[in-house]
Amino acid sequence: MKNKSVEELAVEFKRKYPKTIAWRVRKNARVVDKYLNPGEEPLFVFVGQKNHRFYDFFQTAVVALTNQRILIGRKRVVFGYFVNAVTPDMYNDLSISVGILWGRVIIDTVKEVMCFSNISKDALDEIETNITSYMMSEKKKYKISQKP
Repeated sequence: MKNKSVEELAVEFKRKYPKTIAWRVRKNARVVDKYLNPGEEPLFVFVGQKNHRFYDFFQTAVVALTNQRILIGRKRVVFGYFVNAVTPDMYNDLSISVGILWGRVIIDTVKEVMCFSNISKDALDEIETNITSYMMSEKKKYKISQKP
């Protein structure tokens, strides 16, 4: 059985949580699909706005949790794109905040803090569970392999 692509999982997430504000989901997901390594498979995907402000909804990003890392992709409107990767050793923490209409997911890494806003409040529990449980299990593996 063929695994689903990032694009399929992103569209599925948007259908499941239609209150999430996200534009050009397919194009953003294709950016992430392009950067999957051989043997790397998406496990969970969500969409949101990559910014700290709920009123700024023009920076849609697709966030894919894979079996190796977290990949974030954003397609520019005219040309080009942005890609970020977070490996388990760079991952610090995940925070969730809930407002009146939407929620926000904040991924803290060693180098930066990435915020994804305008996400349906109903989706936040699923996002937190998937990312936290996977990254914590991977960090344990990484720490074991790094011991002298």
